[in-house]
Amino acid sequence: QVQLVESGGGLVQTGGSLRLSCTASGRTFSVYAMGWFRQAPGNEREFVAAITWSGGNTGYTDSVKGRFTVSRDNAKNTVYLQMNSLKPEDTAVYYCAADRTLMGTLHTLPYEYDYWGQGTQVTVSS
Repeated sequence: QVQLVESGGGLVQTGGSLRLSCTASGRTFSVYAMGWFRQAPGNEREFVAAITWSGGNTGYTDSVKGRFTVSRDNAKNTVYLQMNSLKPEDTAVYYCAADRTLMGTLHTLPYEYDYWGQGTQVTVSS
């Protein structure tokens, strides 16, 4: 019902930047918020950032505050994750996800999201 496609991953050096994009299609009118998650080998999938479509309210995990910025373009049904000052610890597959729950609070757990993109690899070399 909702399809998500990520792009923008790649290989960068420590201190570099990347901008990830996620475009939604289908029943996008039912989506309340979009989240970004990441998963490194051997690790659990973890929350990175999220944004609501209507108000643009944002939330971030502590490890990326001040370095990452999530934004959206409602006309294009696209959300972005601008990643600056990248560290090797940021290396992971990054996923965007859609949340249909209207709570007034941004969800941070994977099971709270309803639709997922295919993921895009981000590798930060030292």
